[in-house]
Amino acid sequence: MFARIRRILSQFFSKSRTINNEPLNKVSLIVIIIIDIFILINVFTGLDDISRWHISPTEAYPCYSEWQNYRTKTTKDKDYEIVRLSLSSYTNNQLTFRRNYQQAEAGHLGKVSQTCLQYADYKDKINNPKKQQIIRTIEQKQAKITSLQQANNTIKSQYDSTLLEKIAGQSSEQSINQVSAQKAKQTLEENNRQISTLKQETSTLRNELLAKPESISFIAFIKDDNRFKEVDKGYQQASFWYPSIQLGFQSLFLLPLILIAFSAHKFAQRRGYGLVSLISWHLLVIFFIPLIVKIFEFLQVGAIFKFLFDIVSAIFGGLLFLINYVYILLIPIIGFGIIQFFQKFVFNAKVQAASRVQNSRCVNCAKRIQHLDTYCPHCGYYQYIECQNCHNLTYKHLSYCKHCGTSQVSSNL
Repeated sequence: MFARIRRILSQFFSKSRTINNEPLNKVSLIVIIIIDIFILINVFTGLDDISRWHISPTEAYPCYSEWQNYRTKTTKDKDYEIVRLSLSSYTNNQLTFRRNYQQAEAGHLGKVSQTCLQYADYKDKINNPKKQQIIRTIEQKQAKITSLQQANNTIKSQYDSTLLEKIAGQSSEQSINQVSAQKAKQTLEENNRQISTLKQETSTLRNELLAKPESISFIAFIKDDNRFKEVDKGYQQASFWYPSIQLGFQSLFLLPLILIAFSAHKFAQRRGYGLVSLISWHLLVIFFIPLIVKIFEFLQVGAIFKFLFDIVSAIFGGLLFLINYVYILLIPIIGFGIIQFFQKFVFNAKVQAASRVQNSRCVNCAKRIQHLDTYCPHCGYYQYIECQNCHNLTYKHLSYCKHCGTSQVSSNL
């Protein structure tokens, strides 16, 4: 197997830097490499664009993340927080939540979940200038509370310092603090009264906001378990199939390019167009590289990986590292399959030789030669081999002797 790999690599590099078995000069090789890099960048750019043609699970279920966070929260004010998110930045020219969700459909395949669109409609009903003003008032009062609490912390630190100065017998004129202990106590009491009043006012405003009919309807909607289960199930299914959909579109982008490059390469080989053969060979390699990369990405995050992950999880529980053993076994099998493909279809000397003999071409360089030429006048390659059975000369690399029909497999090894 290793000898076969070395032979394939040798043929690969030979085909990549020669024209009609003549090595490329350095300038031509640099030009070819620059072209390869430019095309490869554009291929990956095209793959990225087409992979986003179908809307992602996050775009198909835009309410899922926010809804899921609400359900997992255990804080008392989670109802207020979810309502506040609907009033975060209201302006007259702002798109509604529904329109914002539906923007993902423009120029893409797939539809946004109807449940999420209903979710957006409830948020749009909440989002109006009157309720927005309530939110701004609450935020202003909360900012004032924070400011007073910071002032209290500063005063407390100075108050403790003043007490220490008194214990040490230091006069008030020599104190480094701006307020006396008595004054600090009065200020703290006043600030605490203001904080208590502001908190009460904030609580009243929050209750007023949550008591609005639109808020009550929205909270009742998001507390409906059946609706969330519907969104959760759809999101999980979309997440499961999305990598497969992406690979499908990426393959749809690459396969026509691969077929065109492969056809051009075979045509150029038959006609002896050396430069066209070289360029088409480079294009074929360039188009195969992203396909192989995307297939390996799919194996890591796609449906196959999740299927194997679920099987290992079900059988071995927490021993998920065992999936690495699966990949250690799977990847060499895939690599062996790729080697077999290239060996059978791309680098198959017998297939190439049969086609070249039929078209009166050199079995080595594919240049046209005369029917009775023993050596190729272009590359000097000897065209024949002695049959082990009848000892007549027959073509190299062909499976059977043209005189007696005896198999030549052992002779061509």
